[in-house]
Amino acid sequence: MNPVLSMTGFATLQSAVPSGRIFSLTLKGVNHRHLDLQIRLPGGPNSVLDALEPQLRNAIKDAIRRGHVELTLSLEKTSAAAIVELDEPLLNAYVNAFHRAAARLSSGQELDVNGLLRLPGVMSANIPPLDLAELEAPALAAMQQLLTLFNQARAAEGAALAADLRALMQSLAALAAEARTLREGMAETEFARLQAKLHELLDTTGLNSETLEARLVSEAALIAARGDVEEELVRLRTHIDRFIDLLDTGGEVGRQLDFLLQEMNREANTLLSKTGGSSSGLRLTDVGLEIKVNLERAREQVQNLE
Repeated sequence: MNPVLSMTGFATLQSAVPSGRIFSLTLKGVNHRHLDLQIRLPGGPNSVLDALEPQLRNAIKDAIRRGHVELTLSLEKTSAAAIVELDEPLLNAYVNAFHRAAARLSSGQELDVNGLLRLPGVMSANIPPLDLAELEAPALAAMQQLLTLFNQARAAEGAALAADLRALMQSLAALAAEARTLREGMAETEFARLQAKLHELLDTTGLNSETLEARLVSEAALIAARGDVEEELVRLRTHIDRFIDLLDTGGEVGRQLDFLLQEMNREANTLLSKTGGSSSGLRLTDVGLEIKVNLERAREQVQNLE
């Protein structure tokens, strides 16, 4: 069974190039109708590292099918990669100035080397830009590790969502079963109500009982036909079973689950349109509304699945 993956996820890691320069990769994802990638690389516009973007993009597309995904690659400023330079002409100028000042003031104070090296501009540490050749292989290797971590996080989130969805489907199945039970007794209830009306009319008007009896049967049959929701309940149960099967199969099921929820919502609307005004009909209305509430909760969860 393939895992059900959420489109929401986060992963980050650090790695290094052979020279010791450290870089970090961060991947974030949220739900989206399609795969929407955003990649941020260091160096600004027209950087030599821009040539790395297509390879990173392809790696993401191989592992992720849907969602808004942001990848950020950043370079750490570390002393390991720094080049320290000494500005000797400036240092000599400072030394000469010191000697002139000492002679003029008749001072026997000696030079403080540490103090000289701390003077502005005497020493500088520069971090050279990282070129594509040095970063390419380590970055792509780190990208595969990052995607593994990212998909593990998405699988954990997806498992939690799938558990919630299974619970919602169980609630829907129980409501559908209650609706069937309620509906089974409604025809008899309506017939008994109409029969009571019939006897009342017979007692008060003296009308022909056979005519009224035929009318009673006709009205009861019409009410039963209008209120028959067996087909809707059968389709609803079929959709519930298919929904659970897709969760068990796993993989990229988000769109299919969303479609099934639309179909279930259509059946729930039809169920509500056929509820009658008897006591059991009022409860059937409540059941239909509860079904719609559970479907909306399921829809919110499904929106996060790949």
